[in-house]
Amino acid sequence: MNYFHKNLIQRWKNFTIHEQMANIGAEVGRAINWRNKNNFEMSKNAVYRALELIDFTVDDKKNANSLSEILRMREVLCDYFFGDNIYKSTDEDWSKYFYPFNFAARKDR
Repeated sequence: MNYFHKNLIQRWKNFTIHEQMANIGAEVGRAINWRNKNNFEMSKNAVYRALELIDFTVDDKKNANSLSEILRMREVLCDYFFGDNIYKSTDEDWSKYFYPFNFAARKDR
């Protein structure tokens, strides 16, 4: 399997859930920014990178209690970028969702 984040696979489990979610949020933010600039290829690649990080997060055993939220977030994200947006997500919704993880990640340090 080809990975976008080859150098991050082993280190990912050392990150707190807040750091993991903040990194996912950064990729989602990039995807939104590229889409708003009509660069759909770069946007798609950023979404794929975000999905890869989500999968790493799901595989991290310490996140077992958060799996339902993580997997729901993955579902809604895929719907937003690749589906019919049945959940009626907006760019602002994604920003509001991920923003607190940045503060929590800094607090974890």
